[in-house]
Amino acid sequence: MWRKIHSNRDPKDTLYSEIRKEFSVYFGFIADTGQRLFAAYPRIIFGLMVVSMLASFALSLTVFRNREGSKKTPEKNINTVQDGFSQIMQATGNIRETLRLKSLVDSLSAKKVLAVRDSMLLDSALDRLAEIHRTLK
Repeated sequence: MWRKIHSNRDPKDTLYSEIRKEFSVYFGFIADTGQRLFAAYPRIIFGLMVVSMLASFALSLTVFRNREGSKKTPEKNINTVQDGFSQIMQATGNIRETLRLKSLVDSLSAKKVLAVRDSMLLDSALDRLAEIHRTLK
């Protein structure tokens, strides 16, 4: 169906290695600057890290707290006769459609050679069967 594409690419050449090769000057400059900064002010940077962790902890307990779950009252699920009857009708419709799709798949699989239209019908029928199967779970 699809032709296999052969590539003569070196397996060592990856996206990361190419980006690193292209921007290595900038990465080196940033790394050198960061090392000098951390070596010059270690206590200040450590203090900033501790303060940011404490601020994150405090904010997670106050501002970013999810309070919507406690305000909602649980709704009672009441199944009336109408709901049960509609579920029965839906199940009946799913069974009928499954039987129709099964007969379509059987008739298409009995053919020796499938036309383009037949293969499209088969594909869509199998997709619909899978969708019906997912709704039953």
